[in-house]
Amino acid sequence: MQNKNTSQAALKLWKQALCELVGRQGPDLSSRQMAIMLTVYLEQPPHTVRGLAAQLQISKPAVTRALDTLSKMELLKRKPDEADRRSINVIRTVKGSVYLSEIADIIEQAAWKNLT
Repeated sequence: MQNKNTSQAALKLWKQALCELVGRQGPDLSSRQMAIMLTVYLEQPPHTVRGLAAQLQISKPAVTRALDTLSKMELLKRKPDEADRRSINVIRTVKGSVYLSEIADIIEQAAWKNLT
């Protein structure tokens, strides 16, 4: 269990990172969209709508709507599964990798500011 100071420090770090993100040009993702992005980019593939829905404990239509938006932004891409044409894999894109790398830098900078 975290103490109040640790919780407040974590929230302050998140606030600093979010304030930096909203002030920048680029995609403004919902928490659901960001959770899908992080799952696809940080965990081993393959990723499917069914698998993402189960892992995030949300409905398949909710995942599909988020993927529609993320695909339009070119942050993720859908690709038919070669082994099972009925299934669609969700794959990474270069633009998505760059986006998350920039977010990681922003979070790291916020963390350093909190240390100094």
